[in-house]
Amino acid sequence: MSRIIPFRGIRYNKDEIDDLATVVTQPYDRIDGPEQKAYYERSPYNIVRIIKGKAALPGDVYASAASFFLDWLNEGILKRDETPSLYVYHQEYTYANERLTRKGFIALGKLEPEQVHAHERTLRGPKEDRLRLMRATEGNFGQIFMLYSDPKRAADKELEAAINERPPIISLKDDLGNRHLVWQVMDKRVIGEVQAAIADKDLYIADGHHRYETAVNFMGECKKQGWKPTALESFDYRMMTLFNIDEPGMTIRPIHRLIHGLPDFDPQLFLTKLEKDLAVKRCSTLAEMEAALKAGQDHHTFGCYTGGIFSTLTVRDENLIDRLVTVERSMDWKRLDVSVLHIAILERHLGIDAAALEEERNITYSHDALDAVDRVDQEDEQIFFCLNPTSPDEVRRVADHGEKMPQKSTDFYPKLLTGLVLSRMEIQK
Repeated sequence: MSRIIPFRGIRYNKDEIDDLATVVTQPYDRIDGPEQKAYYERSPYNIVRIIKGKAALPGDVYASAASFFLDWLNEGILKRDETPSLYVYHQEYTYANERLTRKGFIALGKLEPEQVHAHERTLRGPKEDRLRLMRATEGNFGQIFMLYSDPKRAADKELEAAINERPPIISLKDDLGNRHLVWQVMDKRVIGEVQAAIADKDLYIADGHHRYETAVNFMGECKKQGWKPTALESFDYRMMTLFNIDEPGMTIRPIHRLIHGLPDFDPQLFLTKLEKDLAVKRCSTLAEMEAALKAGQDHHTFGCYTGGIFSTLTVRDENLIDRLVTVERSMDWKRLDVSVLHIAILERHLGIDAAALEEERNITYSHDALDAVDRVDQEDEQIFFCLNPTSPDEVRRVADHGEKMPQKSTDFYPKLLTGLVLSRMEIQK
């Protein structure tokens, strides 16, 4: 059972902030040094000061974040809505020359890890960082990107009717040209219908695994201390954005692989050896290779560029996967393109095993095929493997088995902006 509730969201006060685009950011894990600097310069109230700030003193970054959060609330820069609400969140964007709209809604979700499916491994460092921020601020700032499946679109229909012909409370364009729109839904009947529609659905974490596990860990700390929730917004619920995978507009970008550091590597010999297991077809150009890759997306086809040669690699027989991918995993996991590539090609033919992948000894990643080709031509890399995207249904099926996908399997696009709606926990200590 999936339990979601409305909440009194905290938002930037439009009377104080003329341009909301100056105070929101990409998720914290997408912000490096140059982006952090740019966000700082845009506004003294940019959310980066809380989610990934610069410490005034060594180790003081979390105290600084808490100070900013409290000061902005006291000064009226941030204001809490008076009525518990759901927040409809649409993202209008362009991908592969197609204009798309991804539709979801923001709510508080009950922290029940046994009811929520994850598909990525998490790392200790990011979880410790987010936990220290949560302890200091007792706030939720970034979104957890959740998926559920409902072919009948019950919640979507209710929310569409609720916002019909109403202007959004937030409308802004991000640095990538994507438009983000938010509507506030306070109608108790509508909220009840949405809750009922979601109640029997499984939830899947698409993005935000570290944030979800951090929230669970913080809840455990609070309970151990004997602390209690004093409002809807507390430590036992976490802010999240839910998307129906059966709703149009869902995009997962492929994450391509670049290989380097192979001693005495011979591109022609490598392609010849692959012919034992795969159908190798030469292509004249990158565009021809990408077209063939897309056409072969149901047949475990990969693009490959090495030694000036474009080609596609296609598994000759599905039964071959069972012979080559011998790890103890479900058939859904074994038939992921990234699983086949890692085990049947990288490990079998190049000696890049799971440990090497984990340590990123011979591999780097890219979204940009043209740039990847250039890096091979410049001999910074030796091989470029071009992949088709993982589908949302593949994410769901693997997670249903309680399995984690190979690293860098998914990139949901676009990311959910941080700073649109926030939540502050109310705790009795």
